[in-house]
Amino acid sequence: MNPRTGLLLINLGTPDSPQPQDVRRYLKQFLSDPRVVDLPAVFRWLLLHGVILPLRSRSSSELYQKIWQPEGSPLLINSDALLQGLATKMGESYAIALGMRYGSPSIAEGIEELLQQGVQRLILLPLFPQYSSAATGSVMEEALRILAGKNNIPEIHIINEFHAHPAYIKALCSMIVPALAEFKPDFTLLSYHGLPERQVRRSGGCDRVACDLKDPCPAISTSNQFCYRAQCYATSRLLAQELNLPAHAYGVAFQSRLGRIPWIKPYTDEYLTTLAEQGIKRLTLISPGFVADCLETLEELNIRAREQWHRLGGEALQVIPCLNAAPAWVAAIEEIISL
Repeated sequence: MNPRTGLLLINLGTPDSPQPQDVRRYLKQFLSDPRVVDLPAVFRWLLLHGVILPLRSRSSSELYQKIWQPEGSPLLINSDALLQGLATKMGESYAIALGMRYGSPSIAEGIEELLQQGVQRLILLPLFPQYSSAATGSVMEEALRILAGKNNIPEIHIINEFHAHPAYIKALCSMIVPALAEFKPDFTLLSYHGLPERQVRRSGGCDRVACDLKDPCPAISTSNQFCYRAQCYATSRLLAQELNLPAHAYGVAFQSRLGRIPWIKPYTDEYLTTLAEQGIKRLTLISPGFVADCLETLEELNIRAREQWHRLGGEALQVIPCLNAAPAWVAAIEEIISL
């Protein structure tokens, strides 16, 4: 009997190897996306081929080499483990596949795998808790483009965010609570992937609600429901409430900025400096915008931020792992996709 429902887990992607040629190929595909580098095509091409690829391919390769595992890319390893966990828990009524927006396995390969199994309904789940045009919007555009070319298109259900879903918050807390209890930090910093300010403004929220992209965002409403920064703050407030963190004991910051244009603030690296100047010694870092450990969590936070923290005089830094394939996360996905 063919499974009635197909589930496509979608993530951003990873190079095939940490070698410069593979990293260059990955960066070219990633940064050619107009939703990621939202410049006119000619300027995007000049920036990519004149600056980024010549200068960043080798340096990015060196970063990937620091975190690469004998089995391959950590992001792909963690994603495959999640798929296997879901397949075991959800049984034969679901067909589950993985697709990456950039790199392999592609979204096209994931969709074809599910359609070949004769699914009648297809759930598209981008593994990005908070919505952004650069990530969620891009994978949705690509998935729908591929499906538009098929003769037989199944019923499609899209989950474009789950930043406040109780099951997601509960799964995060299942990882965070014991870690905090053991480490006993002076302060907890929630670090999310950054975006250029202009991309957040284009979501429309900042024009309709009182948000200056400096202070914490107001609560989610119909006016800012697609604002990535507002969703990050909403996730953070829910976590702080569940973890009983008072306002003075936690903060929100944004990492991974590229280039000289303004990105959403506060910046994670600058926040670390401020905390050290305030006398914080024991710091916990959590990345609720990433559901699988990857370059941004394993190298940028667990290596680079740790080195920075110790240079600043911090005594200890705890980086809590992402959900990866934790049983609580597998159970949460089953709730998130329930129709």
